Amino acid sequence: MAGHDNGSVLQFAPFQSSVDEGFWHRLSSLKLNQLGIDESPIFITGFYAPCSHSQVSNHLTLLGESLPPEPSAQSSHLSLRSGNRNRCSVPGILYNTNTLESFQALDKQSLMKAEAKKIWEDIHSGRAEQESSVLSRFLLISFADLKSWKFYYSFAFPALVLDPPAMITSLKPASQCFSLEEADSLTAVCNEWRNSSTTADVPFFLVSIDSNSHATIRHLKDWEVCRSDGYKQLLFGFYDPCHLPNNPGWPLRNFIAFICSRWNLQKIRFFCYREHRGFADLGLSLVGEALISVSQEWKLHKHIPKAVGWEVNKGKKTRCITLANSMDPIKLAVSAAELNLKLMRWRALPSLDLHMLSATKCLLLGAGTLGCQVARMLMAWGVRKITLVDSGKVSMSNPLRQSLYTLEDCLNGGEYKALAAVKSLKQIFPAVEADGIVMAIPMPGHPVPSQDEHDVLEDCRRLQDLIDSHDAVFLLTDTRESRWLPTLLSSNANKITITAALGFDSFLVMRHGAGPLVDYRSESMSALSAELGNFSLADRDKRPRLGCYFCSDVVAPIDSTSNRTLDQQCTVTRPGLAPIASALAVELLVGILHHPHRIFAKAEFANSMDNGSTEQPLGILPHQIRGSLSQFSQMTLVGHSSSSCTACCSIVVNEFHNRKMDFVLEAINHPTYLEDLTGLTELKEAANSFDLDWDNDIDDDDECVEI
Repeated sequence: MAGHDNGSVLQFAPFQSSVDEGFWHRLSSLKLNQLGIDESPIFITGFYAPCSHSQVSNHLTLLGESLPPEPSAQSSHLSLRSGNRNRCSVPGILYNTNTLESFQALDKQSLMKAEAKKIWEDIHSGRAEQESSVLSRFLLISFADLKSWKFYYSFAFPALVLDPPAMITSLKPASQCFSLEEADSLTAVCNEWRNSSTTADVPFFLVSIDSNSHATIRHLKDWEVCRSDGYKQLLFGFYDPCHLPNNPGWPLRNFIAFICSRWNLQKIRFFCYREHRGFADLGLSLVGEALISVSQEWKLHKHIPKAVGWEVNKGKKTRCITLANSMDPIKLAVSAAELNLKLMRWRALPSLDLHMLSATKCLLLGAGTLGCQVARMLMAWGVRKITLVDSGKVSMSNPLRQSLYTLEDCLNGGEYKALAAVKSLKQIFPAVEADGIVMAIPMPGHPVPSQDEHDVLEDCRRLQDLIDSHDAVFLLTDTRESRWLPTLLSSNANKITITAALGFDSFLVMRHGAGPLVDYRSESMSALSAELGNFSLADRDKRPRLGCYFCSDVVAPIDSTSNRTLDQQCTVTRPGLAPIASALAVELLVGILHHPHRIFAKAEFANSMDNGSTEQPLGILPHQIRGSLSQFSQMTLVGHSSSSCTACCSIVVNEFHNRKMDFVLEAINHPTYLEDLTGLTELKEAANSFDLDWDNDIDDDDECVEI
């Protein structure tokens, strides 16, 4: 304002905004986890306080708690908003759009008019007398680009425009407007008002000074009482965020509109309350006199005045802030990694349980071509707890097909695969909780010398402990016999078990069925496995168990690498096969975890949804997936458990349960033991003794039955 005491137009210092980073982080979380594509307006709270420095104005500030709290944090959140002298709360509304184009296309004039109407209604309904902070309503529009961590936003502080504008006749420091006694009394009551838990955050109030120079502060609702008291002076006070000596702050605009409309006053004295170091400062505070003369139309309730108040910053209404540079790189990586998964929940997969995925402990047996791919796919799905087991070292031929290794891992004899893989996983995603275990898996058909029995049995026990402490087991080893002991231990512990096996141009991915002796391990199951254990086989309508990797075999696993050429000993496959099989294996796990029956879910096929089954968000849950690259084909199959299976039948699991590692050692050292135990030996002998008469033709009278 150019001057005062000359009847010039009353001018106000615009409100300024300040947004804490915590607000944007909280908004991001709210957008990803709750709002999704919902663009409904959000009620928020801003905070400001009276000016407390002669050179700096206070801003309206948004903090993390400005946004709606979680239900569990409701009470503590509210306690932060009430009675805090440094946080006078102001109601606001947020419109957060889904695209930058939507943000730019918002009708700002209509939004401003809508907020002005709310203020006008609050004035005429009397709400503003009871809850004076509504006079300072504000508006925020935004677009959160969560890929780049950029936030575009604009603030508006709607102010009703007087027609004609108010005229200022006097504006002076408050210290020049009162006697010494009046100033002392006013200072005392202001400090008392500000330090009271019930009035500290009430921004508009009445100040009266009686004939004895005694000052009193009252709520706006006490206007009638205050007017009838025969006061000597009556001032309309407000918390002034502005520091300027010649201009009151923005909140006075709507306060004057309120006074004019509600009480029909034409001349008022106002008190711009400001502080120094937390105490009332009448030298910094201002007292002014204003004349109000508005048209008759402006006084009508149905007439909504025009409003102004879009904040301008460096000549622009839209501001942009980037948080990526100020964020911890690991936190950025976590946020970016979770972005795709959280976006799935907006429309495609609302039931996706990210907490369950992040808590699932996965054990990968084998850190080769399959193990590397499975580990990366698990991380992409949000799994954060991964253990890799392998005894091999990285060779020169590995990095091209095994995605976690580089040339440096091959040098000086090669790093152990399990350790190199973990190092690579943490470089890719530092928040992963990965462990590498260098250990060979004991195998049937590979007899153990007596001097090595102790070490082998220790490996068996260690493998059992690993399986017991994880929720899901992936069998990703190169040989058939290396899958036997993990299959047995997983069946005994009733763990989710998934096999991925490769041929030259074909693959098999399958989930193993539930173990036959569920109750044996119920007390030692992990949290997730204990939940799975709540299901019993009877709950599944006594359907046959799904089979394991060995259920379709009629021979026990034996040494598959001796007396074979190099291409038969190594896993020689088409390069594209492992990524396909690995991805399907991980997708199978995610499907199991989200299925209501988990490990007991029946096998489903492409057309199974037509048979009355309940469709799952992730689609069908097959038992086996077999594919061929030569035919570019894929099919789903089912195989039920075999009563003679050498790895998962009740005979074998019960024998292991009773004899523990003595049973395992005998199975390793005696190739025929498993076949004798399960009855496969008798089955083969019976098959060899069965003679067929191929010479006699079928008589015409014989009936042929198609099966």
